[in-house]
Amino acid sequence: MENIKDSIENIFDQHNQIKPFLKKNINVNETEDQLDIIIKLGFTFKNLEQNYKNMITECLNNIDKKINISLELDVVSHKTQGTTQSIKNVKNIIAVASGKGGVGKSTVACNLSIALHQLGARVGILDADIYGPSQPLMFGSNKKPESRDGKSMEPIISHGIQTMSIGYLIDTDTPVVWRGPMVTNTLQQLLNETNWDNLDYLIIDLPPGTGDTQLTLAQKVPVTGSVIVTTPQDVALIDAQKGIGMFDKVNIPNIGLVENMAVFECPNCGHHEHIFGEDGGKTLAAKNNILLLGSIPLNAMIQKKMDSGAPPLLDNENPSINEAFLSIAEKVSIKIAQMKENFKDKFPKIVIQKD
Repeated sequence: MENIKDSIENIFDQHNQIKPFLKKNINVNETEDQLDIIIKLGFTFKNLEQNYKNMITECLNNIDKKINISLELDVVSHKTQGTTQSIKNVKNIIAVASGKGGVGKSTVACNLSIALHQLGARVGILDADIYGPSQPLMFGSNKKPESRDGKSMEPIISHGIQTMSIGYLIDTDTPVVWRGPMVTNTLQQLLNETNWDNLDYLIIDLPPGTGDTQLTLAQKVPVTGSVIVTTPQDVALIDAQKGIGMFDKVNIPNIGLVENMAVFECPNCGHHEHIFGEDGGKTLAAKNNILLLGSIPLNAMIQKKMDSGAPPLLDNENPSINEAFLSIAEKVSIKIAQMKENFKDKFPKIVIQKD
């Protein structure tokens, strides 16, 4: 049994540059003519499943028995910065950020959450842009959150995602004219007073910049890692670099970078034009030694879908765009699975009392 587990653990996924199978997560049951293998994986593997099963079968081709292989998703909580305490029913928090507004950060956050969900994970999204919430429109929902106890709120479920936004609580045309402390207090309330339901990943769609909201996130919210969104043009790359530097400074790992609006796709002739420059995201990722998670084209279909509350992943109108978002989500999940597990909340709290 141990030899079989050792062999499986040593399998190397060349494409993702990882050893996907941990010995402690491999369970082997052997009978006279059959081998049943059950493996728990800490990342979404829906698009990798058949390939992984083929790798295991090939690895064990010297065994003259029928081999049954079952892969199960088992996402665990991973290490977060400082002494921040975990959020109830949330295993991992992913901050999606950009240094500059208008680069499509909220679009990427929305589609990242849906892609992770389609790959099998339980996912939520918190719209942390208090001044300009976008997620209610993108998720096509304008419901008011319910409260069962008068103290907490139920997330709004849309397209299978648990969502929460200040946009659900105020009128669409009502401006939020608040000072910094009110904004940060609201963010903490939305995060901590929402009854999240057993989330593998909670996506936080941050406002642009490196201000109060980002500082509150770094100091008080247990963030597993960040995803930076940029366009290829220099004016966006300059601010994206500041975002990368900010997360480095507060000890939040940079999971990777998404290059949005990478190339314009003409809807009539299919011609591709790099109107915002070429390979800016690739260059920035290499400069900072972080992963380029993927590139999303500038396509009018994405804008129409997002404005209608039906993100492109909900149908297969443009398979290449769907594949790009799913690939990004897969890489994010794999990257998080490679991080150290979170043991902070597994130790008992020691309280010293005076008699």
